Amino acid sequence: MEPGRLIVLEGVDGSGTTTQCRLLAERLRGERRLVHTTAQPSAGPVGSLLRLMLGGRVLGAGQQSPAWNQMALLFAADRIDHLDSEILPNLRDGLNVICDRYDHSSVAYQSVSGEGPQAIAWIREVNRFARRPDMTIVLDVPPALAAARRRARNGRAEIFDDDPLQARLCAFYAALEQHFPGEPIVHIDGARSVDEVATAVLAAVTALATS
Repeated sequence: MEPGRLIVLEGVDGSGTTTQCRLLAERLRGERRLVHTTAQPSAGPVGSLLRLMLGGRVLGAGQQSPAWNQMALLFAADRIDHLDSEILPNLRDGLNVICDRYDHSSVAYQSVSGEGPQAIAWIREVNRFARRPDMTIVLDVPPALAAARRRARNGRAEIFDDDPLQARLCAFYAALEQHFPGEPIVHIDGARSVDEVATAVLAAVTALATS
């Protein structure tokens, strides 16, 4: 049996990665392809802690937000656990794994909110054992649109829900391949309708399958 492909969707909060992961899985299953969907932070023990931290519910003494390097290390630990316990077994079984975010998010969020360019090499180093995706699809959206989508949500705001920070992240994602040279990264206009974006995402994955 041929191993499956690891397909990652990335973008700022409000870009639509979660919706598009779901729609891509539905369309691939409609083509009788084996699919497993997942997300980072994972549902594992470290991922569960990270979700609490992102919601501002777990902080150290005197902290208003977790330190960027603390978050980066926890995300790297969660990623390896996620790979070993869920992603790699499904890939070996021939399933295509669709993951909502990967280490690109760590590089983007922790470098933009932390030490900037100096942090990128360090974050990539602590993630050096993470299997590389077969394709990363970036959903590019203007900062104002992403902000409007975040405000329309009913959920609790997370620690990165800051419009100026998210605007810097939009610029970072627009040039993501500069920080991951040689990786297959595809940009899709995420400002279009949900169906139009889903069609473009499926076309990119179909092209990968036939390459």
